[in-house]
Amino acid sequence: MTSPFQQPSPPDQLAPGQGPVVEDPYRLSRRSTVALVGVFLLIALGALSVMIGLPYVIMKPGPVTNTLGTLDGKPLITVSGAPTYPTQGALDFTTVRIAGGPGSRVTVWDVLEAAINPDEAVVDEGLYFPTGVTDKQVQEESTAEMVDSQQEAVAVALKALGKKVIEHVVIGAVAKDAPSAALLKNGDEIVTIDGKRVADSNAVRAAVSLHKPGETVALGLVRDGKPVTVSAKTRAADGRATVGVFLGIRFEFPIDVKINAGNVGGPSAGTMFSLAVYDTLTPGPLTGGQKIAGTGTMDAEGQVGPIGGIQQKLVGAHDGGAAWFLAPAANCDEVVGHVPDGLRVVRISTFAEAKSAVEAIADRRGGSLPTCTK
Repeated sequence: MTSPFQQPSPPDQLAPGQGPVVEDPYRLSRRSTVALVGVFLLIALGALSVMIGLPYVIMKPGPVTNTLGTLDGKPLITVSGAPTYPTQGALDFTTVRIAGGPGSRVTVWDVLEAAINPDEAVVDEGLYFPTGVTDKQVQEESTAEMVDSQQEAVAVALKALGKKVIEHVVIGAVAKDAPSAALLKNGDEIVTIDGKRVADSNAVRAAVSLHKPGETVALGLVRDGKPVTVSAKTRAADGRATVGVFLGIRFEFPIDVKINAGNVGGPSAGTMFSLAVYDTLTPGPLTGGQKIAGTGTMDAEGQVGPIGGIQQKLVGAHDGGAAWFLAPAANCDEVVGHVPDGLRVVRISTFAEAKSAVEAIADRRGGSLPTCTK
């Protein structure tokens, strides 16, 4: 029997010394902790993927420029000392935009995006930026290549017109490890080899290769307007004797032709420049009003050489409205299967073939022109 003076114990009363058991509302479960750590890791990886550059470059279609038109309000081609003639249509040179490089490397996301875009290509950075070469040095070399390509394009066009073009073989660059590097200078004109005059770079190479590697060769030079003779030691390269220099050509033209290509670099516009100069100096529009794009290097002998990024250039030409594309024969294996709908490709190997192709397109005879096939 309960005493009337005894208070009943409250319900759920704990034994003395024990506190109430209450779950901490701020404590995460094990599953929530793992999930939160995973989120933080994903955020960290995402940040690193943006911050860390990869040793690749991405090639993208670039804009096209009509060599018969203007750039920044100025004609691309200007001529002094000879009559010029009105042109029509377009002879577009094509370009590739390069994303990445030592100064601005691409990220994981850039590479993934390019990998699923059929118009873009991911290539090893070393193909465009060799180890130890800065982006500034690459830009300088690209600019020099553009200047050389313009000069050779003018030479080819003027030769096709029967104009006299004088060529001077010069030292374009001296290899640092050349046996006689200290005796040779960039810009030296090579006039004779072992006392015999040489007319072009092929003659220079042939005369030097008559020696055995390690022998000396007498180079008759013109340096700063004065004759100089240098005894240069040769070395072996590709099984023949060489001096260790890169040859270039300095031209003397009977008329003054200037090409304004803006800030585009590289040698791949040579073919289109040569056609444009020829068109500017001949009566009647070479294109017949057609819009023709193309690419390819052009040497002083009129040979069309291969270039990089032709698949991106095909896309750029199509997007620029061209119906025809002049492609170097040496690039045909990269062309097949990558021609945009509505664009017709013509295979060329020389300036003469390129000119004949444009003339055929102008006359509506383009259907019979050679193309790239498997």
